[in-house]
Amino acid sequence: MSTALDPRISEFETQEQADSYDRWFRDRVQRSLDDSRSSIPHDDVIAEMRALLESKKRRHAAG
Repeated sequence: MSTALDPRISEFETQEQADSYDRWFRDRVQRSLDDSRSSIPHDDVIAEMRALLESKKRRHAAG
């Protein structure tokens, strides 16, 4: 049986949906914690994304 949740409190319609999302989220967090690849510093990611966006802007403006 599905339990309805108060929309003022939860973005999910039912407790089952909330529980399913919680399981999915916890799994993703655990996978990330278990990942043995080296981390990339935030500033490096931001710099790389800014360069990528700037490159795309230049190509779009030239095209």
